Amino acid sequence: MGEDNGRRERELVRDAVVRLRSRVMALVFAMVGGAGLFLTTVWHLLREGRREAPNIELLNNYFPGYSVTWPGALLGLAYGAITGAVLGWVVAWVYNRVASRREGA
Repeated sequence: MGEDNGRRERELVRDAVVRLRSRVMALVFAMVGGAGLFLTTVWHLLREGRREAPNIELLNNYFPGYSVTWPGALLGLAYGAITGAVLGWVVAWVYNRVASRREGA
């Protein structure tokens, strides 16, 4: 009887745990990351000009070729999308691994 309750509990947990789709997470994070970096760059260009954005300019240490310019905004869109996609995929992968372990516990 106790074993039957434990099995039923595991089935309920397995059914309740939602699996994340890594491709969907990668796509969503890519869109948010790319749009975020693009819009931040454009905002600095329109509002303050290139010389007034020293902090965001430091991203060129991580993203070669990036700068607070119009071509840099497009490059930032690509870099943000790639970085976001990788991050989204990793988040989904880790979540699914942890959920699988919890399921088996």
